[in-house]
Amino acid sequence: MRPVVYQLFVRHFSNFKAGGVSWGTREQNGCGSFNGINDAALEQIARMGVTHLWLTGVLRHATQTPHDGLPADPACIVKGIAGSPYAVTDYFDVDPDLAEDVEHRRDEFAALLQRCRRWGMVPIIDFVPNHVSRNYSSTVRPESSFGAHDQVECFYARDNAFYYLEPQQSDIPMTLPEGSFAREQGKGRVTGNNVASWTPGVYDWYETVKLNYGVDYRHGCHAAETLPSLLAPEYALPRTWQRMNEVLAYWQEMGVGGFRCDMAHMVPLPFWRWIIAHARLRDPGAFFMAEGYDDHLKLMEGNAHEALLSAGFNGVYDGVSYESLRKIFEGGAWANDLDRLNLSELPMASGGVRYIENHDEPRIASPLYWGGAGAQVIKAALVVQYCSTRGPVLVYNGQETGERAEGPGGFGGDNGRTSIFDYTHLPRFQRWTNGGAYDGARLTPQERELRDFTCRLLTLLQHPALARGGFYGLNWANLETPDFGRRPGDTVSGHSLYAFLRHHRKEKATLLVLCNMNPAAPARTHVHIPQDAREWAGMKPGQYHFVSLLDAGTPVATADDVQLETQGLPVNIPPGGAMIYAWYHA
Repeated sequence: MRPVVYQLFVRHFSNFKAGGVSWGTREQNGCGSFNGINDAALEQIARMGVTHLWLTGVLRHATQTPHDGLPADPACIVKGIAGSPYAVTDYFDVDPDLAEDVEHRRDEFAALLQRCRRWGMVPIIDFVPNHVSRNYSSTVRPESSFGAHDQVECFYARDNAFYYLEPQQSDIPMTLPEGSFAREQGKGRVTGNNVASWTPGVYDWYETVKLNYGVDYRHGCHAAETLPSLLAPEYALPRTWQRMNEVLAYWQEMGVGGFRCDMAHMVPLPFWRWIIAHARLRDPGAFFMAEGYDDHLKLMEGNAHEALLSAGFNGVYDGVSYESLRKIFEGGAWANDLDRLNLSELPMASGGVRYIENHDEPRIASPLYWGGAGAQVIKAALVVQYCSTRGPVLVYNGQETGERAEGPGGFGGDNGRTSIFDYTHLPRFQRWTNGGAYDGARLTPQERELRDFTCRLLTLLQHPALARGGFYGLNWANLETPDFGRRPGDTVSGHSLYAFLRHHRKEKATLLVLCNMNPAAPARTHVHIPQDAREWAGMKPGQYHFVSLLDAGTPVATADDVQLETQGLPVNIPPGGAMIYAWYHA
C-alpha cells in the first residue's frame, strides 16, 4: 500500500479556542490535547485514505509554561512561549501541555495510539536524533540522561554525548540571543546546527545542543568511516547509539508504529542502518520517514537522499521536487522542467516523500509565497506532487481547508507559517473541527470543496497506476501545441500546463494526468499522445475512452489513435485545476 502520511500537530489540531493574541499564554490562546483527537476526528482522517498518522509535537520539550512537578525552562533557551517541539527535554515523556490530566499524560497518549490503530492507521511520532534541548534532563528515566560521564575537557570523545567548546574556563558564559544560560557556565556545548560558538546567533538552533554518535562531525562525510558495522557487539557501540535504541524500544512498546526522523542527514549513516534494523526486529513493519537534505551538513557520502533510502528508510523528504514546483510560481521556472524529477528509474520515484506543506514550510494559501497564487493553484500543485511518482505523500493538517497561517503567532513573526513555537489555532481548519464534532459544519463552500477534492485525490493514490506504476511525461510531445501552457512571451509550450501518463503494466491500468498551474486562465487546448507513448502504455490502435476520476460530472471523452497523434485530445481545465482520466480501449 502506498503510504499516505497525515501530519497532525496536536497543539494546533484539537485547539478549539478562537481568537487569542500574539505571544499569548496557554490560557489566552488555548492548546490542543490528546483526548481532543477523538474517534470522530480519526474516522474522518481515515476516510481521507490516510495510512500513517504523524502525531507531531508529542515529546516533552523546553517551554515557558510550568506544570505541577515540571517547572518552566529558562526563557533564554525557549523559542516562543510554548517552545519548539524539536528542543526535546525528555525522550521518554510526552508534552504535559497536551494532557487533560498531567499526572496521567502518558496514559492519555497511549490511549490515543490505541484509537489510531482501531481506525486502521499506523501512529508515528518524531524522533529527534541530532540534538536535544540545552536543558535536557529525563524525569521518567533519569539514569538515561545524556552527558553524565562525558569528558568535558575535550571537544570530542567517542563516548561523549555532546561536543564541548574550548577553552573550558569557569568564568566563560554560554551567551544566547536572549541571555546567558547558567547551566553551561564554563562548559559550553556545540549548538544543534553545528555552530561551535559561545555566542550562537538568533538564526541558529541556539536552544539546542548537538548529540555525538561516535564521530567528529568536523571531518564531514568521512567522519563515519571508523564506526561499527550492523552486526557489531554492544560493547563496540558508541554510548549514544545504545541510548537511542532504548528510546525507540520504549515508544514501540507503547504502540508507536514508526518515526519521522528529524534532520536525518546530520546523523551518521551506519547508525541509521543499525537502529532501523533493531527497530524492525521488534516490529517488522516499523515505518521510518526521514527529513533529509543533500547539503553541507550531511555525514554521508554521495547523494544524501539515496544514502538514507539505502539505510532502510521507507521515505525521505523530496525537497528538490518541492522547491522546483514553487519556482514555477516564484521564479519563472517551467512545468517542462519537472520531468527530470519524475523518471520511474530514480530512487526518489519510489522513496521520495512528496508534499506541498509541512511545519517548516509556508502555507501554500499564504499570500506571502507561491507568487501569491497558492490559494488558486492548490489542486494543481497537489496533483503534480502526489501523482507523478509512487512514493509516500505528506499532508499537513489545515492544508485541506486552505489554511493561511492567520492564527496568533509570536517568535516566528508573520512569515506565512503556522507557528510551531507558540500557542495558536487554525481559523479555517476550526470550521471543520467545529468544537470537536469534526463534521465540517462551518466550512465555507470553497473550503468544503477543497477538502472534498483532497479526500478524493488521496483515496485515488492506491490506484495501481499511481501506487506502483511508471511515469511518462507528455510535455515534450506538446511543445508546439497552441495554448499548451503558453504564457505571453513564450515561444514554446509547457510553462504552466503539465501532462503525463501513469501506467501499471501487470494491471493494465493507465491514467492521463493534466495540471493547469496558471492561476488566472483556463487551459483550453489539445493534448497530443504520440505513438511511442501509446505503445509504452500498451495501447493498441483503435478507439479509446477517457473517464474522469476526480469529477464524476465530466463527460467521457472519446478519441482514436489517429486523433491523439495529429489533433490531440481536447481538454478544458480551469485556472489552477487538474484532471485525472482513466484511459481505456473502447
